[in-house]
Amino acid sequence: MSKKGEMSEFLIVGFPDLQREYFHLVAWFFFVLYVITVVGNLILVVVFALEPSLQKPMYIIMVSLALSDIGFTTVALPKLIARYWWNDGSIGVHTCFFQRHMIHYFGSLNSLILLTMALDRCLAVCFPFRYPLLMTVPNMLGLTVFSWIIAHIFPGIGTINFTFASFCGPNRIIQAFCDTLSLTALVCGETNQYGASYGAAMFILYFPLGFIIVSYFWIIFSVFRMSNNQGKKKTISTCATQGFIIAIYYLPRFFVYSTPFFPNLTMTADKRMVTTLFYSFFPPLINPFIYCLRTKEIQDIFKRWIQRQKSIAQG
Repeated sequence: MSKKGEMSEFLIVGFPDLQREYFHLVAWFFFVLYVITVVGNLILVVVFALEPSLQKPMYIIMVSLALSDIGFTTVALPKLIARYWWNDGSIGVHTCFFQRHMIHYFGSLNSLILLTMALDRCLAVCFPFRYPLLMTVPNMLGLTVFSWIIAHIFPGIGTINFTFASFCGPNRIIQAFCDTLSLTALVCGETNQYGASYGAAMFILYFPLGFIIVSYFWIIFSVFRMSNNQGKKKTISTCATQGFIIAIYYLPRFFVYSTPFFPNLTMTADKRMVTTLFYSFFPPLINPFIYCLRTKEIQDIFKRWIQRQKSIAQG
């Protein structure tokens, strides 16, 4: 048995059955994924900063989501890339605790951002006349700052538990990064106290989800009362797209988090890791396109920029 103080590092294993000849290919895949995700989300942040016309409540939410996605991928992917590029999977114990905390922090933050987005859309569609009074830029900034602060509370419960835990060998983490399930599997002795971490994770995920579902019912009910068919189609299209992303974000998480607590739910290490990677990195990859780059206002901004560059080049 090894005490936490005696264990100086963990080893990120990644895919346990992956052959070494595929390591560089996997490293390149995650490197390209990281670059596309960061650049795509960073473009949105830059556009928002340069265009005063975008400094509205809805775009504040989008920028908050973009910054959160950049933070998450930056915390999670570089070590995974190093694991397969240089076969360097070692990570210090306290660095692992920090990564676990930030992984779950950004997961909690995204859940709160999606809640704020649902609130914004619900007010805009269901209460269009009150919306300008209720959802002002200062109010949205306040909600955003509140979300970024309070999101630390829920993963903090697990961080405190792990700080005082003892870990038994081996020190191998069968996952792409340090997370609660992987670290719990290495804790010595009884791990019932980590049910509090599970409960906190379920609350921060599914309380917002419950509100999101209710808000979408309100939106759909309001849409069917509209007389403008074009407005109906636009709203339904937006809701369907956002609903797809929300389903990807929430549903797989439930199965991954709940597997250890339900004997009938089983997942191999590779399947759990693939599922985790899918719901962790697919939404940040496509969020800039789903929420932002496909909106007409941002498309018009890009067209103006391109036209301006053409005029400068010709002049």
